[in-house]
Amino acid sequence: MIQHNRRRVWSIFVLAACGSMPIFAQIGAIERVHDPAIIAADGAFYVFCTSRGIPIRRSVDLYSWEQIGQVFPDGSPTWAREAIPGSRGLWAPHIAFFHGHYYLYYSASTFGSQRSAIGVAVNETLNPSDARYRWQDQGMVLDSAPGRTPFNAIDPAAFEDKDKRVWLAWGSFWQGIYMTELDPATGKRKSADSPLIHLAERKGYTAIEAPYLIEHDGKYYLFVSFDQCCKGVQSTYRTMVGRADRVTGPYVDDRGKPMLEGGAMQVLAGQDRWKGPGHNSFIQTAAGDFLVHHTYDAQRNGTPVLQIRPVIWENGWPKAGEPIQKGIEIPHSEQSK
Repeated sequence: MIQHNRRRVWSIFVLAACGSMPIFAQIGAIERVHDPAIIAADGAFYVFCTSRGIPIRRSVDLYSWEQIGQVFPDGSPTWAREAIPGSRGLWAPHIAFFHGHYYLYYSASTFGSQRSAIGVAVNETLNPSDARYRWQDQGMVLDSAPGRTPFNAIDPAAFEDKDKRVWLAWGSFWQGIYMTELDPATGKRKSADSPLIHLAERKGYTAIEAPYLIEHDGKYYLFVSFDQCCKGVQSTYRTMVGRADRVTGPYVDDRGKPMLEGGAMQVLAGQDRWKGPGHNSFIQTAAGDFLVHHTYDAQRNGTPVLQIRPVIWENGWPKAGEPIQKGIEIPHSEQSK
């Protein structure tokens, strides 16, 4: 998610996994979650994920989750169904806050296709009990097509830098990850000819997708996912990262290899029980940072589940801990990153 100004400080307490204790994912409405996008608002956490209508989940402690509705109760906007024939559901949402509104980016595509599009919907609040709560679709942000674009227009991720400029990164397979500048007032491209900035690539049609941008200690970090998603216990998805001095790059890994040449440091990979952890989002709080991702539970026949892990920073690089096992106390509201 993009950065927000923190309004109040939370008091947060986390009990991390330890020793021989059994490791569990979060509880409640956590199954059938792909591509989770997280944000904090008004004393709660909200997660949006891939599925029909883009389901919305809410938690007050990052541990126990409930489903509270959908962005698009009718399934998907008319323009998306018409622009991308055969698309079913909406993929890889991203939620961001800037210019006083919440911007929900989403993708429409079909498996294995480069005919894809990214759209955006806007809301004044994420609280469905608020009289202002209403998702207003703003239509297409950008699209892709064979022979016309070097990228695949899915997996959007918006980010506001320290200069209050807003950027959108996206990409999956093909020539990897791209970025362009957005107009904060509309959530769409700053102009039709805004430069397309190439951030990361793996040559030879090797899987790279799901960009996510954060800032930490004056550096910019680009998270991506490598290898194969969505194959249950056979998934080889893994979470990777590079960093840069500028939001536009160049991004390199911990060995100095450019991400445009396939470089990236591994943050998280599959283990005995949890397979294919990837398509992460990230939340930064007063008490620490957390990696939010989906993974496949080998003890439940490869069911995709939501998982949240504390992040420790070592020598300027993120390390993922074990999944949290107890709720996080949030006594006050805060806008987070």
